Amino acid sequence: MRLLYHVVDVFTTTPLEGNALAVFPDATELDSVMMQRVARELNLSETTFVLPAESTAEATRVRIFTPASELPFAGHPSIGTAYVLRRLGIVPRDAERFVLSENIGPVPIRVEAGDDPILWLTTPPIRKLGELGRERCARALSLTPDRLVPGVPCEILSAGNPIAFVAVRDAAAVDDARVDSALLFDLLRGTKNSVCVFVFAPTEGGAYSRMFAPLLGVPEDPATGSATGPLALFMMKHGLASSADGTRFVSEQGVKMGRRSLLHVLINGERGGRAIEVGGNVVHVAEATMHL
Repeated sequence: MRLLYHVVDVFTTTPLEGNALAVFPDATELDSVMMQRVARELNLSETTFVLPAESTAEATRVRIFTPASELPFAGHPSIGTAYVLRRLGIVPRDAERFVLSENIGPVPIRVEAGDDPILWLTTPPIRKLGELGRERCARALSLTPDRLVPGVPCEILSAGNPIAFVAVRDAAAVDDARVDSALLFDLLRGTKNSVCVFVFAPTEGGAYSRMFAPLLGVPEDPATGSATGPLALFMMKHGLASSADGTRFVSEQGVKMGRRSLLHVLINGERGGRAIEVGGNVVHVAEATMHL
């Protein structure tokens, strides 16, 4: 079996920065077990598999795997896969809007005008799943509690993937965060909801962030689009960012890893509701064939 795939860097305009993603544009011959094995072989944060036989005129079917498990939804895989689909003409290259069918359901994609456009996804509905003790969160990140933002709880939010959000005072605290594996596993074991920890500091332009997901086989993620919509909601709720329609800010992530990523956020009041869009640029870096 010969399988063509593409590697793109997402949430960046610079090759070898951002978050790398492998996209298999036709994975019809692979079952779920083989998809998981392929994702483990490539060992990127995520790998996506496009299934033409399960696609329709309304939506393209996409499945997303980390090295350890399948996800219902993820941000950089959605943006990166959308880019590859347009590049290959699987969706029309001039399409301004289209839909990816993921395990969570339909994920709308919007393409900005321009030669190197930002691609935007609409974040699925966000739910609060619980809270964690501030001191326990700080210790799991090898930080003292006084380095957390005063009065802001550590909440678990989900737009498909449960994530614990920890707000700290400054970028130095974000960079100093270091996972204590035993304490982190104990912290996450205390709730059946959370598998990731997202630590961030508010900045003038948005947030400076890192994300740890060892239970998904991802010690640290350079860019986490599925966390950025909930991050925006969390920041607005606790007075750390503007909540006005049309507000646009950036989450800067992956710097400590040497893979700087810029995740754009737009608070959109279209259609009488409040939607949170997450967007970014994409760079194509490789095309290859896997032999199985």
